[in-house]
Amino acid sequence: MASPRPAEALRAAIGAGLALILCGLLLIAAQDAVGTGGGFLLIAPLGATAFLLFAVPNSPLAQPWSAIIGNTVSAVVAVTVLQIGVPPVLAAGLAVGGAMAAMALLRALHPPGAAVALATILGASMDGVPGYDFVFAPVLLDTVALVLMAVVYNRVTGRHYPFRQPAEAGPHQTADPAPERRLGLTPGELSDVLARFNMSANIGAEDFGRVLAAAEAEAARRHFDDLTCAAVMSRDLVTVTPDARLRLVADLFQRHDFKTLPVVTADGRLAGIITQNDLIQRARRAALGASFADSLGRVLGAARSGGLRARDIMRQDLPIVAPGDGVGVLVQLLADGGVQAAPVIEADRLVGIVTRSDLIAVLARQTLLATAIARAA
Repeated sequence: MASPRPAEALRAAIGAGLALILCGLLLIAAQDAVGTGGGFLLIAPLGATAFLLFAVPNSPLAQPWSAIIGNTVSAVVAVTVLQIGVPPVLAAGLAVGGAMAAMALLRALHPPGAAVALATILGASMDGVPGYDFVFAPVLLDTVALVLMAVVYNRVTGRHYPFRQPAEAGPHQTADPAPERRLGLTPGELSDVLARFNMSANIGAEDFGRVLAAAEAEAARRHFDDLTCAAVMSRDLVTVTPDARLRLVADLFQRHDFKTLPVVTADGRLAGIITQNDLIQRARRAALGASFADSLGRVLGAARSGGLRARDIMRQDLPIVAPGDGVGVLVQLLADGGVQAAPVIEADRLVGIVTRSDLIAVLARQTLLATAIARAA
């Protein structure tokens, strides 16, 4: 396998070590609080659980349900095997096999669960047959404590845990994949592909979509390797200042028949972007029971009187590109439904803009060129 990045390996190692130390201290404190000399202790399989939670937090095997339920049900199976008096020569195999079957039925696959089952069987030969209180403490208690620490540590150090889930469809949306995937596949279809290759335990559907999208973007970058944003961007820009009234913005949209209007400061720095949809949404919020036409007129009337300016509706969280960036970068930015255009920035100044129409024109030219070359060959 590929060598992990040193920083990531160190992050995971520190997290797992700190979590086990804190978990041990918490269990000692709990033991003192209830006045018992046993029951609250760390068990060896938690080392494997900690590895999964901190080193591969994106794995389905490491998610809270898998870890907590997997370890717990495995302990239940092992204690049950011991309680019914299965001969020692059979107990280990039955406990581990039963634990694996139970985890599969509960959709809680967690490899350390099998170690919990085996450790329970082996420990019984030295410490006696445990009761079902062993399931609660230490197994369930230890695992829950580790999972809570993993949630906090992974979030603080920049990792997603629990892993990403497909976005839920809104009341007027279909269950399409999240915009960043741009694959034309629903979460269910991505899950079906993973199941077809028996990889459902290796990666979640959301992360699988992100990997496919990244591969698609990389392929696009290579395909357009010699073509830069500077070659396709629009240079003769129509812009407004942040203080421009919305009436002027609406007039510019109507006069030039474009859908995106950059907002720039007096020294040429990009302040934001206004789209036609931004203007429409502002009118919709002002509707208050009126018709959309009346609402839009109301918004523009307020703009004429000086109440609303371009800065009031412009977007500032903008994806930007540089003139030397390859056109392939634009595929990732413009192919989803959230971004209409990508500003081109050089030395902190707006020098151009690439719209979806520009990208479609490039794709069309490349397709025609490829077709012509193929026919000539």
